[in-house]
Amino acid sequence: MTTHTVPRFAGIFLDGLAGQDFARLADALADDVQLSALVPRGLREARGADEVRATFTRWFGDTDAFELAEADVDEIGARLHLRWRARLRAARLGDGWFVVEQQAFADTAPDGRLARISLVCSGYCPDPH
Repeated sequence: MTTHTVPRFAGIFLDGLAGQDFARLADALADDVQLSALVPRGLREARGADEVRATFTRWFGDTDAFELAEADVDEIGARLHLRWRARLRAARLGDGWFVVEQQAFADTAPDGRLARISLVCSGYCPDPH
């Protein structure tokens, strides 16, 4: 992550993702969070912390190996910009390592939790490294 102070719940979200601790990731979400995600197969939407947690679990859980290779948080006015790149191996994806990058813009609830997330995803790309 960048060296500036990371908003508390953005840090919790990324820490949860890095550790594949999806309950911790959900701690960063408002109860009524809304996720709109543009992924290679089209638009996916999820509502509520449990459904958003389940979405991230589906994307980044059930792996043979996982590492959060990069993560960044920035602020654009009152909106957060989060970016992460992960490397993973998972039987469901095929042989070898894959890399995936996601960028998200998030509005926060009054308590700072992520309330509305608009995300775009690269998809899982074979990683030649």
